[in-house]
Amino acid sequence: MPVPQIVVQPSSRNNHPDTHTHAQVHSHRHGHHQHSHSAPATHKTVRRTASQQLRFAPPTQPSSHSIQRVSSSQNLHRPRSSQHLRPPTPHSGPSGNGQRSRINSASSAHRPVVHPQQQVQPHVHQQVVHHNGHVHFQYSKCTGRKKALCIGINYQGQRRELRGCVNDAHSVKQFLTANWGYKNGDIVMLIDDTSNARQMPTKQNILDAMRWLVKDAQPHDALFFHYSGHGGQVPDKDGDEVDGLDEVIYPVDYKKAGFIVDDEMHRIMVKTLPAGCRLTAIFDSCHSGTALDLPYLYHSNGRLKGSSTTPQAQAEKSTNADVISFSGCRDDQSSADTTQKGVAVGAMSYAFVTSLTKKPVQSYLELLKSVRDILKQHYQQKPQLSSSHPIDTHLRFIL
Repeated sequence: MPVPQIVVQPSSRNNHPDTHTHAQVHSHRHGHHQHSHSAPATHKTVRRTASQQLRFAPPTQPSSHSIQRVSSSQNLHRPRSSQHLRPPTPHSGPSGNGQRSRINSASSAHRPVVHPQQQVQPHVHQQVVHHNGHVHFQYSKCTGRKKALCIGINYQGQRRELRGCVNDAHSVKQFLTANWGYKNGDIVMLIDDTSNARQMPTKQNILDAMRWLVKDAQPHDALFFHYSGHGGQVPDKDGDEVDGLDEVIYPVDYKKAGFIVDDEMHRIMVKTLPAGCRLTAIFDSCHSGTALDLPYLYHSNGRLKGSSTTPQAQAEKSTNADVISFSGCRDDQSSADTTQKGVAVGAMSYAFVTSLTKKPVQSYLELLKSVRDILKQHYQQKPQLSSSHPIDTHLRFIL
């Protein structure tokens, strides 16, 4: 079945120059905290909005993409000490002096350190009963159809513009096709460095692409969702969050269309899946620890830790499907934009691809530790692992 592509009905795109000069030290992938770090670089940004209606249509030839390299003349080096962690506060959109901190590194990250532990167990297909006796779930074999949705938003021409997100989307796509059997025809890319309106990561395009991803899902299918861009938090309105805050992601047209809340992403991509269907989600954005509202979180020793959802919501958010999420940081942290070998990338996307490329056979626990080891050399952000049902973290991670 061909991949439906996103088509935009004719509409107007208004450009609104909005000159904004500020001292920018680093760029976190979040949309709220006011950072006051000084640096000599000043930037002029252009505010841009777009109003779009869309539908699905037959596939077209994918657009070409060249990895964007950072010029050596750019002053992108940022000291580690300038990255601050802030407690979560309500906010309504990307603001503050930069999002997703940048570290300029001329060399590649060190090989991930894997801590000694139990031998990786085969990812076996089995029926498991939840500890309360009410929910049955099934690990996925990931032998069915493979589909992926990769979203990279640099917010070009807008304030708090990022650089590595579009590169992240292309890097993850290449990783999936080269190593895990995903086909180009079964991967939808939404990126904002293109003139192709069908690929623009607007709110409506993203929601429709999420629905495409899970449409007609079957047991043992392998679905993959990757988001690289701004993230944040807003006041929780339905009482399911322990900290009183919902996690959100920001489409390219968030100023007009608004953000996408974790509750909505959970309803679309998690609750609709059948038992035994795998969805793997990667969030490379700030405040993304529980961006998919999965109720089971894990310590670095593989054990369950306290849920971010209320006891009532935990039962509701648990599912029979096999849903796993790796996020770039805790809910109260920022996630970094950086460079590797002169290429702008997101720290979490880079660490995830690097770890599994160097060592494809890892357990869930080894992978969590590995990406943390890669990132802790330069950042304070702590990647998080969560799931829709309790998992044995010593099982082999598969896609």
